[in-house]
Amino acid sequence: MNNETTPVETGMPDEVTEAGALDLAPEAPEAPEAPETPAAEAEPEGSDAPGSEGEGEQAPASGRRGQLEREGEVAADFLETLLDICDLDGDLDVDIDGDRAAVAIVDSDEGRVPRRLVGSDAQVLEALQELTRLAVQSETGERSRLMLDVAGHRAERRAELVTLAKEAIAEVRSSGERKSLTPMTAFERKVVHDEVLAAGLVSESEGSEPRRFVVISPA
Repeated sequence: MNNETTPVETGMPDEVTEAGALDLAPEAPEAPEAPETPAAEAEPEGSDAPGSEGEGEQAPASGRRGQLEREGEVAADFLETLLDICDLDGDLDVDIDGDRAAVAIVDSDEGRVPRRLVGSDAQVLEALQELTRLAVQSETGERSRLMLDVAGHRAERRAELVTLAKEAIAEVRSSGERKSLTPMTAFERKVVHDEVLAAGLVSESEGSEPRRFVVISPA
């Protein structure tokens, strides 16, 4: 009986062609996709930077105006319902201010708008504005930069801020030194930034909310 053992061949066959070798080579890994910018790092909506009236590509003028009119209508409906539920007096004025829908709760023939809707340092007004923006976003599916006023508070405050900004601008021009203003809301800072920009000087916001303030510098 023949006890010879046939050896087992190992390794690659001699007949492997160049094409076969290429088939067996591991594929090169695909280049990873560029990571998306986290939402937290995006420019905050409603920025108070000078001249900032929105971000990204703007819709055509006619379409944008229609969108803002729609925002104002939704906001007015929401606020009217809120006033009825709270049994508060007030009429609603809807307008467009620049690139924002603007809604104002004003005194009516039935009575005055309760000034408590403004609150200390306009905190109640700011909260009511954010609530209204959320109601508009829920209805339209779009983020809103709607501006809300109550009993003419913002209009009066805007006039005061314009005077304050002009005085600060004159002081900076005279001294040639930076000047820091008192802490303000985003709306108030925006008014000051626009005045400084129109005067040809430079301004920026510093600090953290709710103590964020404007610093005016020479050009």
